[in-house]
Amino acid sequence: MPRSPAPAPHTPGYAPTPSTSPELANAAVDEVRRAAWNSTRRAAGVTRPGPLARVRQDPAAQLVKYTRWALLKDPANWTDSQRQTITQLRRARHVLFRAWVLKEELRDLYRLPPGRHPDAHLDAWLARASRCRIPAMLDLSRTIRRHRDQILAAVQLDLSNSKLEGLNSKIRLINHRGYGHHSPAAVIAMIYLCCSGLTITLPTGR
Repeated sequence: MPRSPAPAPHTPGYAPTPSTSPELANAAVDEVRRAAWNSTRRAAGVTRPGPLARVRQDPAAQLVKYTRWALLKDPANWTDSQRQTITQLRRARHVLFRAWVLKEELRDLYRLPPGRHPDAHLDAWLARASRCRIPAMLDLSRTIRRHRDQILAAVQLDLSNSKLEGLNSKIRLINHRGYGHHSPAAVIAMIYLCCSGLTITLPTGR
């Protein structure tokens, strides 16, 4: 079964949802990380893939290296080394730390305590993000601003597409497990068999 491509994060007509907005924030932070890494490579005189001896000797490059999972993971799941990495970025006032803070503040929109107003939190986040001067986070803020009303409605109504995404994951697994199917009807029949909750009694009684 052919898989439709995922929409690009900053394309018109793409509306973030409570589950995809943090994903867009993660993608933006990772874009900042790649830009920082490429910048340190250029500063160290490395212009093409190959031996990175000069990068290894550069303190600025060492600060950026191995930051990916520390930046993307939930802080509750950090290892000691990842927590130390974020602490070093904070002490250096690094652009990666600023991007990470914006990402976490956007995630806070979906876990506000009772009494906090989502619209005020999101508007304050948009104001900070629009002044951050980090290109990837500026793009993210424009995307979030375009779909502000939809995001707030989803948060206030506690809407989520997690069940739909779970079903899509099951369907992809069914298709992968079958190593391809000879027709769409065969895939559909297997989806009904595995996802309908039906209990089929075999002729053997087992």
